[in-house]
Amino acid sequence: MALRVQFENNNEIGVFAKLTNAYCLVGIGGSENFYSVFEDELSQTIPVVHAALAGCRIIGRMCVGNKNGLLVPNSTLDTELQHLRNALPESVKVERIEERLSALGNVIACNDYVALVHPDLDKETEEIIADTLQVEVFRQTIANNVLVGSYCVLSNLGGLVHPNTSITYLEELSSLLQVPLAAGTVNRGSEVIGAGMVVNDWSAFTGLDTTSTELTVIESVFRLNESAPSNITTSMRASLIESMS
Repeated sequence: MALRVQFENNNEIGVFAKLTNAYCLVGIGGSENFYSVFEDELSQTIPVVHAALAGCRIIGRMCVGNKNGLLVPNSTLDTELQHLRNALPESVKVERIEERLSALGNVIACNDYVALVHPDLDKETEEIIADTLQVEVFRQTIANNVLVGSYCVLSNLGGLVHPNTSITYLEELSSLLQVPLAAGTVNRGSEVIGAGMVVNDWSAFTGLDTTSTELTVIESVFRLNESAPSNITTSMRASLIESMS
């Protein structure tokens, strides 16, 4: 399900958090209330890690990751890198990356299988993304914007993109990514979707300003009402009991 939350009166949740199917990173220095929303929802299934990158807490815009790996900018301190490696599951590969476009969260959008990247990203960076995150990489723009990570949010079940994306482009992108896409907004009309929300396969967090209409679109395109881990286990348990009896 989708939850509304604020980081110190700021609705740009995607700036201060990074959510994947294997871990959740939250920027340091927020209120306990902000963390508790994430921990209550996620801590039984994935670790919720307090982190900073290059001394900054805008971690959602600086790093990019999925269940296979996490890429952080070159300015990340050794201690921060070590903290992430210790706190994240062993299966997650953490790599520091030399890239001119260092706000990785703004220039890359990905799920566990595919990544959309800024058209001007280095070839070498593209290879590291493909290798570390184990994804297919496509150079794209979203509604003529090169900051694909800012204007697009993906999970393995769906994606939300900039509201000005044309229907034909939406269909092309959807068949490229192999997930259903919708054009929409967060935080009462904000087009910068990547900054306004975070999502994985069973939960989403958006800014407090997000309207109920926007939430409905988010829950529907990311199929959140049907994929909560508890629902999955309940239905699996039910079918197991059926097959055994």
